[in-house]
Amino acid sequence: MLAAHIATMLAMIVADVALTVLVYQRTSSPLLAALTFAIGFVPMGIGGVLFGEVGRTRPSRDVLVACEAAVAVLVAAMTTPGLPVVAILAMLAVKGTIDPIFNGVRAASLPELLGDAGFPLGRSLLRVIAQNAQLVGFAIGGAALVVVTPVQALLASAVAHGVAAAILLLGTRRRPPAFRPAGHGPLTGVRTLIAAPGMRPVLAIAWVPGFFAVAPEALAAPYAHELGGGPITVGILLAGLPVGAVLGELIVGARLSPARRVRLVVPLAAGAFVPMLGYGFGPSLPVTLGLLVLAGLGLSYAIGVDQIAIATVPGNARRRAFTLLGAGLMVTQGLGFVAAGAAAAWAPVRVVVPVFAGLGLVAVLAVGRALNRADRLRHIGLCLAS
Repeated sequence: MLAAHIATMLAMIVADVALTVLVYQRTSSPLLAALTFAIGFVPMGIGGVLFGEVGRTRPSRDVLVACEAAVAVLVAAMTTPGLPVVAILAMLAVKGTIDPIFNGVRAASLPELLGDAGFPLGRSLLRVIAQNAQLVGFAIGGAALVVVTPVQALLASAVAHGVAAAILLLGTRRRPPAFRPAGHGPLTGVRTLIAAPGMRPVLAIAWVPGFFAVAPEALAAPYAHELGGGPITVGILLAGLPVGAVLGELIVGARLSPARRVRLVVPLAAGAFVPMLGYGFGPSLPVTLGLLVLAGLGLSYAIGVDQIAIATVPGNARRRAFTLLGAGLMVTQGLGFVAAGAAAAWAPVRVVVPVFAGLGLVAVLAVGRALNRADRLRHIGLCLAS
């Protein structure tokens, strides 16, 4: 599963770069080029709600292999000569409905491989790989387009997805699903899950910070322009949060006990926003990079959230729960990108980012109060400690 994840992440990132270049070459439209990054966010929410049941009722290996194969076919189809840009964006939207099913089933499969105790660190390792893949993949994708065409890069991405499907097919066992369908519709299943005791604060702490935390990434290009830099400056700014996130995952995963990770969920999530307030002083590039790395450290709160989720959700509901958690996070991040971009049309980045950081800080503290009222943190921490 780890090897397949590496292949998938590199394939996705190279495809993102190639599609952005391809759409811009065909349309000369910066807006349409930007949409290639954002177009899949809302369909992820739709896929998580409407098709999450698919991931619950079939063996996990079958679902994962089918998702990878479907994505490989979609990416390959995007290379069709003369294909309209609208069709490419439509295929990206279809892909967006597949991603949350894949991610949710994979997350719910980790306890089968690692046990409940190993699940949070397994998820953490996947996030570390994803963050490193961003750093490496964007560099590889940009360099590759110097010697190959965007179409050739997309074909390579499709092959990588196919390789990931083969790795999962040959390298994992086919386990029967833990859930049998009860005949209710997908919306009923979602409502039941949200109504489960303690689930709403878990969803809130998983979803809310992402809306506000993406502001520095969303506004990296305009802030680089304010600093008088170009594409290299943009790349440096985009590297800050992933570097901090990797360091945070390693530190929190290796140095803190499970009970302490849970207790620090809210402080870490809140701490991710504090360095972003420094944008208000218009810092130089080195200082800004340092602020972003510090902010990225706080994103390691996700390890504790995973522990809370695995303790809150019963085993037969985990696939839907993690599908919904992942889909909701992508939707809130996508909306955050849009909101930050819209705000930057009216105010400079050194104002927008601190405002988003301040609102994010307030929101996290409010969600933290809800978690404490539900007595989830203390109860789960005691269970893990024992």
